Amino acid sequence: MKFSFKNDYSEGCHPQILESLVRNNLDQQPGYGEDKYSLEAKKMLREKIENPDSEIYFVSGGTQANLIVISSILRPYQCVISANAGHILNNETGAIEATGHKILGIENKEGKLFPTDIIPVLESNKNIPHQVMPKLVYISNSTELGTIYTKEELTNLSKFCKENNLYLFMDGARLGHALTSEISDLTLKDIAELTDVFYLGGTKNGALLGEAIIINNKELQPNFGFNIKQKGALLAKGRLLGIQFLELMKNNLYFNLAKNANQQAMKIKKSLTEMGFHFLADTYTNQIFPILSNELIDILSHQFDFYVWQKVDEEYSAIRLITSWCTPDEAVEEFIRQIRK
Repeated sequence: MKFSFKNDYSEGCHPQILESLVRNNLDQQPGYGEDKYSLEAKKMLREKIENPDSEIYFVSGGTQANLIVISSILRPYQCVISANAGHILNNETGAIEATGHKILGIENKEGKLFPTDIIPVLESNKNIPHQVMPKLVYISNSTELGTIYTKEELTNLSKFCKENNLYLFMDGARLGHALTSEISDLTLKDIAELTDVFYLGGTKNGALLGEAIIINNKELQPNFGFNIKQKGALLAKGRLLGIQFLELMKNNLYFNLAKNANQQAMKIKKSLTEMGFHFLADTYTNQIFPILSNELIDILSHQFDFYVWQKVDEEYSAIRLITSWCTPDEAVEEFIRQIRK
C-alpha cells in the first residue's frame, strides 16, 4: 500500500478528539454553537490571542470560511487582491467570483504579498465607477508554497492596508504550521493585532473538520452570524466543532501537532539538501517542493503518493510533499532511503 504525502488531511483526527466526541456523545447540549464545548473553546481562543473583544465562529471548512468572510465584508462593487498562488484563485471553483466579487491576482514567486506588489493594482484601479474597487487583501500563512510571513512583513502589510483603507484577511488553514516553523517570529497575538479577520485551521492539523473564524475588527463583527446561516454553514450540532477545538486548545495540542508535521518535512528537506537536490521554494513548514528528475519521480510514485506540482524543464519537475500531524518516522525514512537508493 502506498503512503500518501499528498496532503495533511488523509488521516481522521487525533485520538484525543475522537475520545472526547465519544465520551460526550449523549450529553444533551443547545444547538447552533451555543453548547458548552463551543463556548469554552471560544473562551480559550480569546485567551490565546489575548483579545477578549474578538468574535469567533466555527465553520466546517476552509473554502466555506473564505467564501463567508469575503462575501460578508465586501459591497457588490468591491474586489479582493490575492497572490496568484492564492487558494481562492486556484482551488475553490470560483466560489468568490460566484458571489459577484472579482479577484485581482498578483504574481509573486514566494506566494506572498508585499505593499510594493499591491501599489500598482491600486494605481490602476482608482475607484472610478468603471472599475471594481479594491477593498480586501487576502493572504495565506503558510502560503500555498509553504512560505511564511515574518512579523516585520506582516506589520508592514497591515500598516499599508490601514493607510489605504483596505481590510486584511488571513487564510489560516495551515496557520499552526506557520507559527511553529523554526524560523517564525510571529505569535497568535500578533496575528490578531495585525489582521482584521483570520481563521485558525483545524482540518489540516488534527481535527476531523473545522476552522475557527476570528474577527478582530469591531466594524466587521455586527450580524456576521447571519452570513453563516445564509450560506448554510451554521451547524445544528455545533458541538461537533466545539469539542474538536476545545481539545486542540488544551495543553497546546494544536501547536504540538503542527510542529511534528513541520519536523517530519524538515527531515526530508535536510536529507535531500545533503544529497544535492534543489527546491522550488525555500520552505520551513510541512510543505516542501523538491525538484527531481522525471525518471526518479516515476520510480517514487510506485510507493508514494504526491503531487507533481510544476514542470521545470523537459527532464525535471517539482513535486509537492506534505507531512501531517501523524506522519510516521518510518514513512519519512523509507522515502529518503528510496531516493538514496
